[in-house]
Amino acid sequence: MAGRSDVRALTVSDENAASTTRIAVAARPTAAFTLANTTHAGGAGRNVTVTTAGTGDNAKTVTVVGTDVFGNALTEIITSTSSAETVAGTSIFLSITSATCSAQYAANVSVGSGSLCGQAIFGGRTRLKGFSVTSGGTAGDVEFFDGSPEDGTVLFKSRTIGTANTVIDRNIPDEGVLFASGMSVKYTVDVSDMMTFFFA
Repeated sequence: MAGRSDVRALTVSDENAASTTRIAVAARPTAAFTLANTTHAGGAGRNVTVTTAGTGDNAKTVTVVGTDVFGNALTEIITSTSSAETVAGTSIFLSITSATCSAQYAANVSVGSGSLCGQAIFGGRTRLKGFSVTSGGTAGDVEFFDGSPEDGTVLFKSRTIGTANTVIDRNIPDEGVLFASGMSVKYTVDVSDMMTFFFA
């Protein structure tokens, strides 16, 4: 049909604050945690955090098993320190299947959602034609990956200015940017309030 476009649009918005107890509330399991939630509050991917209350847990680990932003299997081991603190993982989990500690912790430990966000835009070969980013209150980068944030390649970045509700629109010339292995983005929660991607 004349005038019909193949360009699709996807809007991403996740302004939920990080939570140290989103995945598993504070407890002292000997192995597997009881999961309070298996996804993050905003529905997008997030990194996972481990928060300890004790100070004698250096080198104890929590193995997190779940899926990446495209739904593929993903595992990360998060190692605690000797201090009572929150340690953030770097992998972006769309869902969590299990979290298992290597040994019982000296005091309560919880598993949560961090502030590092990720979203799959399209799971196959595609071209980005343009995008719109509404800034959050903190300046920072939105990274565009060919593939997933864990094993893909950053093709380019766009930086927000840190003035909330300021909109940055970009049209990409010619055929657009090719994402041969699927397209995803990574950013921190305060960097962007909303993003819309135009791809075909």
